[in-house]
Order: sequence, then structure tokens, then C-alpha cells
Amino acid sequence: MKKSLATAALFMILCFTFFANPFKTEAAFSAKTLITEAHKVIGTPYRTGGTTPKGFDCSGFVSYTYKKVGISLPRSSSAMYKKGKSISLKQLAPGDLLFFKTSKHKGVSHVAIYIGNGRMIHATSSKGVKIDSIYQSYWKQRFVGAKRL
Repeated sequence: MKKSLATAALFMILCFTFFANPFKTEAAFSAKTLITEAHKVIGTPYRTGGTTPKGFDCSGFVSYTYKKVGISLPRSSSAMYKKGKSISLKQLAPGDLLFFKTSKHKGVSHVAIYIGNGRMIHATSSKGVKIDSIYQSYWKQRFVGAKRL
């Protein structure tokens, strides 16, 4: 009897370990929390070098938001682009980072957070922190890549 109970308990532990993914729940929670934090600062004005709710630039906004969920990121969009795993637009999930070339300088110059349904939240120089479609012609033409941390 003891042996069959021990076997049943071991079987249940193995099933939970292999079929239940505890990280999936955590990742979904983190993305939801991340997006909730990002929404809290919609309307914050743009400020070059800004890293607080008094004013953000794009990478300052992304760094601030990720820090709220316990993830440290480099300060610049180009340095952020060197982190994580490259993914395609078809693979996008909420919380992924989107990168764009918006200046005459070489490489990445803008970063945003994907929030689902073809939308991103980011700090724009014209309207501050706001939500845009990733398929707007301006952003679509300047898209460089996406990363998952």
C-alpha cells in the first residue's frame, strides 16, 4: 500500500513537472503587469534623456517600465537591440520590444513595447507616451526588428 501511494505521488509530481509550465503563468503575469505599468504613464511628455514620469525619451520609458517589473535594461535603444532573442512580427507577444530606425544615424534609434493586437506603447517626441499601430505607414517603413527578453 505504501509503495503504491509513493508511486502515485511520484507520478503526480512528474506529471506536474513535465506538463504544467510554471514559467508560462509567470511570463503572462509579467507581460500584463508590464503593460499595466506602461499605461499608467500615457500622456507623459517627451523629454530628451528623460527617465521618469516627469518626462521620457523612448528608451527611458522602456527602461522605466521594465524596471517596474524587476527587469533591468540598457539605457539606449541601440544597446537594448543587442539583448534578447530576435523574433518575427508573426511571433510578437505582449511585452516584446520593437525597434525602429527614425534618424539619419546608422542603426536603431527608437524602441517601443508591443501590447498586442498590432499596437505598441512608446514615447514619441511629438505627443509623449502614447499608443500607436505598428502597421501605420510611418512605423512600418522604419521597422528594424523585434526582440523577446
